[in-house]
Amino acid sequence: MALKHLTDEQVRTWSLEQKDRWWLANVFRGDMPQLTLRSALTGFVLGGILSATNLYVGAKTGWTLGVGLTSVILAFAMFKIFSRLGARDFTILENNAMQSIATSAGYMTSPLVAGFAAYMWIENRIVDGWHIFWFMVVLSVLGVLVAFPLKRRFINDEQQPFPEGRACGVVLDTLYSSDARSGLFQAKVLAMAAGFAGLISFLAGEAYLKSLHALVLMLRSGQSWVDTLAANKDKLNATWNLPHSLDAWYYSLAGRMGWPTPKLAGVELRQLGVSPALDLAMVGAGGLMGVRPALNMILGMAINFLVIVPWMISAGEIIADPNKPNTPFTRVWVLNSWALWWGVSIMVVASLVAMFAKPKLLISAFTGMFKKRTASSDVLKGIELPIWISIVGVPIVGAIGVWMAHDWFGVDWYLGALAIPLIIVLTLIAVNSTALTGITPTGSLSKIPQFIFGVMRPKHPATNLMTAVMCVEVAGNASNLLMDIKPGYMLGAKPRQQAIGHCIGILAGALASVPLFHLLFLSEFRPGDPGEAGNIREVMVSDQFGFPAAFQWYGISELISNGFGSLKPSIQWSMGIAAVAGLVFEVIRILTRNKFPLSPLAIGLGVVVPPESSIAMCFGALLFWGMGKLYAGKGSVGAGAEHGGVAGELGTPVNAKPLSVGHRIWIGAQEPICAGLIAGAALVGIGDILVRVFVLK
Repeated sequence: MALKHLTDEQVRTWSLEQKDRWWLANVFRGDMPQLTLRSALTGFVLGGILSATNLYVGAKTGWTLGVGLTSVILAFAMFKIFSRLGARDFTILENNAMQSIATSAGYMTSPLVAGFAAYMWIENRIVDGWHIFWFMVVLSVLGVLVAFPLKRRFINDEQQPFPEGRACGVVLDTLYSSDARSGLFQAKVLAMAAGFAGLISFLAGEAYLKSLHALVLMLRSGQSWVDTLAANKDKLNATWNLPHSLDAWYYSLAGRMGWPTPKLAGVELRQLGVSPALDLAMVGAGGLMGVRPALNMILGMAINFLVIVPWMISAGEIIADPNKPNTPFTRVWVLNSWALWWGVSIMVVASLVAMFAKPKLLISAFTGMFKKRTASSDVLKGIELPIWISIVGVPIVGAIGVWMAHDWFGVDWYLGALAIPLIIVLTLIAVNSTALTGITPTGSLSKIPQFIFGVMRPKHPATNLMTAVMCVEVAGNASNLLMDIKPGYMLGAKPRQQAIGHCIGILAGALASVPLFHLLFLSEFRPGDPGEAGNIREVMVSDQFGFPAAFQWYGISELISNGFGSLKPSIQWSMGIAAVAGLVFEVIRILTRNKFPLSPLAIGLGVVVPPESSIAMCFGALLFWGMGKLYAGKGSVGAGAEHGGVAGELGTPVNAKPLSVGHRIWIGAQEPICAGLIAGAALVGIGDILVRVFVLK
């Protein structure tokens, strides 16, 4: 069924009341089931699972994945199967409510892998899990309260596109108004990709296979589990698992045969993490990322680890780690002691240039607030979230957030209070960007409060970090909520129920991600230990998990606290050159309307992301790009192919050539394949870490 919408002229000339009356008469689906118990439970469970995968990916890459379409396809397939067993099928609005819950849960991981991680590194202490949980929940609820007054302007009145949300609405309409085979096909592809990635991750999981080996030995010997582990420690170290690094076989053979190993400045490349890895989650992430940013990440990695770092080691600017005589130069050490700064510099400058280079986008975020509007009655007051809830709730919930920042993190009362009006400003900017482009610039926006409040209290890192967390979490949550509401508006859902669903997702994401964050990354921290176990950053950061977003927050906070002059001259020069390069490249990219091939943001990301992840993402991007080129001409031509993706599977015209299997898989199901690879590898990879922590120890 074609989705009904206003014409451009109607959007420009009609009053808000006229638009609301038209929507109520032509789109609204009345009392069709929406936020039901089963949609809430399904969204809660899927959101918790998908937030776990986002935590895994975020710790590796620094960015979170949109999980709306993935959750829609999964729920659609699940309830199609249940309906064959006698259950009532999901309605289109139940699925939409479910994706609102799952999506809001998935985005709850962002502050954990960024601001909170950076705070713990600087303070070298673990923040209480309940403090993180309630701080995130309060800020996210504040985002909901800030978002709903903006919903009437951006969605009801201006009919802004919100591209990702619109795509979700089109997919839902296609699945529920056309042949369901497309949705089931994509769900099967997603499940197969997840199963394959999960199997490979299991076979590469050292803890899994050590546990199986120990179980066999325990059954043979009749000893207890603890005695078996103690008696067979050396045997268990000879693991049965697939090697994580694909070049491990060569290094092993070279050690036995006396062959040379690849080195630069006397340092083996594998010590710097420059190795191809068996990481299907990053292959899937690369498929979603696209080939241009992936190639730029590889370029940044190569410039840093193959050119600059060996040069600086040879020049004596990067010195050996005194605590590691056997491996004095590692990726983490090199990054922390020197390379971090130029990588952060090029990203920060480029992101700020990109944001402020669009003055119309920034100005339009505020001009709509001052437009004269004709007096009108609120025809949707029975289904919209009442404005009075935001008017009353924002100061109350905001005050609670300020109290938490002061009592738990030491932020001065007046600085916390000053963050509230800045939150409103940054939320307007973020929502406007999301509405027009689908991109929420939280990375760029976080730098603004860090610098503003850092200057006010430079020697207290918590001030710039926690005020930035406050601003970004509210702005990001408000933008994501409106992105979720867009498909609901297109499909005739009740906004009030979507707001409630979004809050359910907030709880689901926080309940899943906060304990998991502590278990995965903080369980081996030992306060007071003079070695690595006593340093949170050393415990958390590894060749597998680089925490690139946290390094940006940490780098800026350290720079504010210690001053630019505290850095080595070579680091200062690298930062200056990188800043100029970021400025020039980003300006050229903007002037050429994104035709310029170099992306300073992606180049900087290649510096802080582990090289093995960059290599895997580049492989994934090239794989899907190549397959897309190969099968692009083998799809149907005509009305059915116009939509692409899911819609391209449906309504193929009679006189059109049927879609080839390759086209259906590599083009029509690219996103489900990537999502499956990420979910399967991430969930099984998380399980391997938990087995190591709770079973082997």
